[in-house]
Amino acid sequence: MLCVGRLGGLGARAAALPPRRAGRGSLEAGIRARRVSTSWSPVGAAFNVKPQGSRLDLFGERRGLFGVPELSAPEGFHIAQEKALRKTELLVDRACSTPPGPQTVLIFDELSDSLCRVADLADFVKIAHPEPAFREAAEEACRSIGTMVEKLNTNVDLYQSLQKLLADKKLVDSLDPETRRVAELFMFDFEISGIHLDKEKRKRAVDLNVKILDLSSTFLMGTNFPNKIEKHLLPEHIRRNFTSAGDHIIIDGLHAESPDDLVREAAYKIFLYPNAGQLKCLEELLSSRDLLAKLVGYSTFSHRALQGTIAKNPETVMQFLEKLSDKLSERTLKDFEMIRGMKMKLNPQNSDCHFTIRGGRLKEDGDYQLPVVVLMLNLPRSSRSSPTLLTPSMMENLFHEMGHAMHSMLGRTRYQHVTGTRCPTDFAEVPSILMEYFANDYRVVNQFARHYQTGQPLPKNMVSRLCESKKVCAAADMQLQVFYATLDQIYHGKHPLRNSTTDILKETQEKFYGLPYVPNTAWQLRFSHLVGYGARYYSYLMSRAVASMVWKECFLQDPFNRAAGERYRREMLAHGGGREPMLMVEGMLQKCPSVDDFVSALVSDLDLDFETFLMDSE
Repeated sequence: MLCVGRLGGLGARAAALPPRRAGRGSLEAGIRARRVSTSWSPVGAAFNVKPQGSRLDLFGERRGLFGVPELSAPEGFHIAQEKALRKTELLVDRACSTPPGPQTVLIFDELSDSLCRVADLADFVKIAHPEPAFREAAEEACRSIGTMVEKLNTNVDLYQSLQKLLADKKLVDSLDPETRRVAELFMFDFEISGIHLDKEKRKRAVDLNVKILDLSSTFLMGTNFPNKIEKHLLPEHIRRNFTSAGDHIIIDGLHAESPDDLVREAAYKIFLYPNAGQLKCLEELLSSRDLLAKLVGYSTFSHRALQGTIAKNPETVMQFLEKLSDKLSERTLKDFEMIRGMKMKLNPQNSDCHFTIRGGRLKEDGDYQLPVVVLMLNLPRSSRSSPTLLTPSMMENLFHEMGHAMHSMLGRTRYQHVTGTRCPTDFAEVPSILMEYFANDYRVVNQFARHYQTGQPLPKNMVSRLCESKKVCAAADMQLQVFYATLDQIYHGKHPLRNSTTDILKETQEKFYGLPYVPNTAWQLRFSHLVGYGARYYSYLMSRAVASMVWKECFLQDPFNRAAGERYRREMLAHGGGREPMLMVEGMLQKCPSVDDFVSALVSDLDLDFETFLMDSE
């Protein structure tokens, strides 16, 4: 019934990074490896920032993290969570004793808000804080709040207080559309948690949910755990590319950016070498999700996870992926031929990410609780000779994450349960991906991009060539995403699985990607998005298709069109998750797109702009 369950767990918020970008796991591993002090860390400085002048302070006096007095020390997380849990008990009693009506939904939302204010903040701190003690305390707070949420989702008295409201047709008809949808979403969360089950089975559902949270945390940690190999097994001339530890070499990633073929091959085979413990954890996670889904009445976990999304069910997802794969196959083969004929130097992705710290909602006193969001950026340092300069990919990342922030900031939902990015996963990435189109349009870039010394704007043909260069091998990249999304659907489909997860990986890769499986590797054990995007990895492709259609039909002719911008805010951003996602898409596009429309939008983005090549040849 609460925000933590909205997308399937504390680590699974819609604001989580999109699949093609650096995952939270890799950033967390990097921070975990650095034992630094807030006395000099840039991140620490941000956490401990002091107000300057008369700057607006949303929280009152700034003491502790984000103005929460208890969080001036790690131990404060325990105090904050205990306060939230005590308030939860009072609100549960209030919800159960209040006559059914609109006030019931307000109490439920306040209950959700009281827990989310701790959970959301802890979700960010456990990833970003430079002090291990803060990260560990935040991690424990996440688990504690998550456990409470699962218990509340099977609280019969709480459920019945909402059921009384929704069972009264006269009362339901009197509710405004947003209140009615939020009430139905709370009820949906009860139902997928097994509220309809007997007492013993409800307890089993709670236990499974807690077990899934623990397995998810363990699996995520394992996706970044390095592998090691004895030094003498590696050629001497490539050892310097890796970290040494006594008689062993530590491999902590794929080293995809290395220009040395042998370094990349060694890293790939060693880093992806199967780990028995991680394999068992994944199998147990997938099995537990399947057991939970069947326990609460779904044939597969995927059917449970896709309720309320644009796709609605796994059959539509597979139809979308198979049609897209068919359209991409010829282009992908050409991309592979191009790749084989040249050496490509890959640049590592930069970590940018977005966190909701506090959701927006209309409070009982009539004031609006303003949302608080964080954009966390990993940017190069300035030097004596130049300021911090952004590469084109960094700038695109900034626009992407700003799209998430806009979704949170411009939403004006009555209930924080559906604020901003708290919406179905395959809609949540639409605002962020749409901003990428703006970031790649010369008319937009020309408004701000200047040479830091001369002040000269970027030449139009340079921006155009840069945008066209991103289409090189883009079909192969999209085909890779189709493979990942299909693998995710199979893993969360019918159980028991017909083969091992590695055999399924091999079969799916050969069918949906084209490059051969490398023996004795288990890439799925590094696939961290199986946790946060379980059965929903397709969402990035679906969101990109919607964003592409919105861009072409509403902003391509004029990216500064005020009427189109107002419609975008009104039809898509303002509602958060307060309306069904397809209704928001229809409102913006003025039509109901089909699976074929989604596929065509993605494929058309791959077409080269011959005007750019003609312009360059003149």
